[in-house]
Amino acid sequence: MNIVVLGGSGFIGSHVSDILTKKGHKVTIFDKKKSKWLKRTQKMIVGDIFNYNALERAIKGKQIVYNFAALADLDLAMKEPLISAKTNILGTVQALNLCLKYKIKRFIHASSVYAGSNQGGFYSCSKRAADDYVQEFNKSYKLNYTILRFGSVYGSRSDETNGIRKIIDKAIWGKKIIYSGKKQAVRKYINVIDAAKASVEILKDNYKNKCIILTGQKSMKVTEFLRYLAKSLKIKSRIYFSDEKNSKHYIKIPSKYIMATEKVFNFKKTIDFKKGIYSLVQELKNNKK
Repeated sequence: MNIVVLGGSGFIGSHVSDILTKKGHKVTIFDKKKSKWLKRTQKMIVGDIFNYNALERAIKGKQIVYNFAALADLDLAMKEPLISAKTNILGTVQALNLCLKYKIKRFIHASSVYAGSNQGGFYSCSKRAADDYVQEFNKSYKLNYTILRFGSVYGSRSDETNGIRKIIDKAIWGKKIIYSGKKQAVRKYINVIDAAKASVEILKDNYKNKCIILTGQKSMKVTEFLRYLAKSLKIKSRIYFSDEKNSKHYIKIPSKYIMATEKVFNFKKTIDFKKGIYSLVQELKNNKK
């Protein structure tokens, strides 16, 4: 199929683009900057989601649109509510309007587990509103969709805003283990490769007009990850927990905002977490050299 990946130069979007290409799809990447991982057979369109003409050129003639163009940093969204609303809500609606104009077969929207939660501050608000617009376009105009609600994604190509990347960077270069959250925190970490594979698997018809949760298969105490990282990097100092009083991050699971129709993606096999962390640590060390 002829597919465009909005935000395809980024963390998850670039991996999704790679897998789509491997599957034989014709892939166009649309982003504000040229992808570092652009394949020879992929087309690149550099542009902002608010540049109507550039976005129209990217969507016109396509069958499927993936939307990874968003502000994904929860903490930044708390500081910049206007930017989070503009990017995550208005940017999504602009893309939806063009999908409707050019009769796109399905709009695949990257969301977050925070969208169904009353935690997450302005980030949660913006993602939830975007999801509502996606679903309303289906109800009002029959535009097919799949919403992907990602959990804690980590792995290769993550940038400095990624939660695990932040912790590892401080551990490697600062020789300290610092976690901006509570000691009781629990997560279901998912490797970006597994998340990307699932993001392509949902092209099947049985995922049409569904909201899919993409998280790891096992719950893990964050302290378990932190101890493993400290041991791997031979850091003997104690682990620091900032435990910010005004933090909008959830502790164990995001509390429910509304009961949404969600389906948890069933992974047959996933990358071992410790192996994934080891691989990421080596990548970050090599990139710094």
